[in-house]
Amino acid sequence: MLRIAVPNKGSLSEPAVDMLREAGYRQRRDTRELVLADPDNDVEFFFLRPRDIAVYVGTGTVDAGITGRDLLLDSGAAAVEHMQLGFAGSTFRYAAPVGTITSLDQVEGLRVATSYEVLVENHLRAHGVTASVVHLDGAVESAVQLGIADVVADVVSTGTTLRGAGLEVFGDPILKSEAVLIRPASVTDDAVSTGLETLTRRLLGVLTARQYVLMDYDVPAHLVEAAVALTPGLESPTVSPLHDRDWAAVRAMVRRDQTNKLMDALYEVGARAILVTSIHACRL
Repeated sequence: MLRIAVPNKGSLSEPAVDMLREAGYRQRRDTRELVLADPDNDVEFFFLRPRDIAVYVGTGTVDAGITGRDLLLDSGAAAVEHMQLGFAGSTFRYAAPVGTITSLDQVEGLRVATSYEVLVENHLRAHGVTASVVHLDGAVESAVQLGIADVVADVVSTGTTLRGAGLEVFGDPILKSEAVLIRPASVTDDAVSTGLETLTRRLLGVLTARQYVLMDYDVPAHLVEAAVALTPGLESPTVSPLHDRDWAAVRAMVRRDQTNKLMDALYEVGARAILVTSIHACRL
């Protein structure tokens, strides 16, 4: 039975549960449940603190887990990224009082407050910067105002919180993070279990279903080549003759975010009866 660690709370939890449910796995109905068996899929889920998941995976206590790339790297655990999951995107950056610091080398000898001590220490070391890292569990943006740090390193989305504290980001991002599926570092690519391979295919199917739609349209037969050039599909579109042999029906997968532009372009080419259908599941 494949043992999978899932975030029990926080911004990673609900999207992870939704994705697993879309992939056909049973999920808990009560947030107090810490262990959930799914015998139909030969899987057992363990709901753990997001920060602890990489540790459990790294020790082999569980076979796989969903966590953030930032949490994985900060853990120092013997776990590796297996697959990107496309949600919970964030950027990790340095910030300092407005107008005081513009580049990373200016952090030399200063104090840096962060909730990601290992990640920041490794980044500073990799860039040859020596600084004192102050570990905080939260409210990092207040560290400079309260006098315990000169610089902060934290997750930045809009930057509104930092600006409210009189800070601005500087330098290149430390890390661009998102939710990832991880596995033990001891498991090589060619030694992945059948259960993890199945999980990977299912999650890839969910990602594809979210990113693509099916587009159907009718087009004059002499314009098929021009139309399918716009909708080549993943491998090749399906082209079928209609009862009126002067027309053909075309079906292809297209990216969801390009749907309306493609519909406009197809209409200009001469396509008609252009329909779009959501994909609920797929295997590539």
